Amino acid sequence: MNVLTQTKRGQIVAALVDGVSINGTCRITGAAKHTVLKLLKDLGCAAAAYHDSRIRNLRVRRVQCDEIWAFIYAKQKNVTEEQMKAGAGDVWTWTAIDADTKLIISYTLGDRGAGTAQAFMQDVAVRITNRVQLTTDGHHVYVEAVEDAFGADIDYAMLQKIYGMSSEPESRYSPATCIGCKTAVVTGDPDPNHISTSFVERSNLSMRMGMRRFTRLTNGFSKKLENHGHMVALYFMHYNFCRVHKTLRVTPAMEAGLTDHVWTIEELLLMQSA
Repeated sequence: MNVLTQTKRGQIVAALVDGVSINGTCRITGAAKHTVLKLLKDLGCAAAAYHDSRIRNLRVRRVQCDEIWAFIYAKQKNVTEEQMKAGAGDVWTWTAIDADTKLIISYTLGDRGAGTAQAFMQDVAVRITNRVQLTTDGHHVYVEAVEDAFGADIDYAMLQKIYGMSSEPESRYSPATCIGCKTAVVTGDPDPNHISTSFVERSNLSMRMGMRRFTRLTNGFSKKLENHGHMVALYFMHYNFCRVHKTLRVTPAMEAGLTDHVWTIEELLLMQSA
C-alpha cells in the first residue's frame, strides 16, 4: 500500500491553503486526486474538531460578523430539487472575527436564513466569557439571533452600507459603489467609534483569495458540500495558527494567547493523530 510521505502531505496542504485548486494541487505535487481529497477530508475533520474544543473561554472586546457567498455544483437558480437535496446550490459561510486579535472565533456553513443565524450566534456566544461589542451588517435575521444568544448582556449595533447605481454598462464585473453607511444601535451602549465591519470584510476577501472554491467566475467552485466544509475548516485552522498576520506580526492564535509560537504545516498535520 502506498503511503504519502510527510513531506508530500505538507506540500499538498501548503498548496490548498494558498488558494490552489484540487486539480492544480495534483499537478504540482504529483498526487492522485482521490489522495488529495482523502487528505483534505481527514485534516478538515481534525481541524473542525480542534477548533470546536480549543477556541473557547475567550476574552474579547469587539466582535464583527458577516456572511460570504459561494455555491456547490451550481448556483441556486440552476439546480434541480434532487440536486438541492444532495447539497447543491448556494452556500453561505458565516464568520465572527475578533477585531483586536484577528482571530476567527466561529464559522458556520448554511443558508442565509434565520435558522443558520441562530446556530451561528449561539456558537459565538458559548466561546466568549465576557460582555462584548458586536457589529453586524443590516441582515435582519441577526436581530433575533443575537437576542436569543446573548440576551441583554451585549453592546450590539448594525452597520448598513448604502450603494449607488453602477456607472458601468456591465454590472456583473463592476459592482455598485458604496456611497455611505448607516448605523443603528440595537442593544446596549456600543462605542460609535468601533461600529465597523471592516476587519471581517477584509477577512472575507482573504477567504476568496485563499480558497479556490470561493473565486468568482471560474470553474474552481466546490462540487460537493462535504469537501467545501473540509476546506473551510482547514483554511481557518491554518489562518488562526499558522499564518502570521502582517499588522500583528504574529498569528491570531498567538495574539489571543492560545499558543506561544507559529505553527508549521507539520504541526498542522499532527492533528490527525491527536
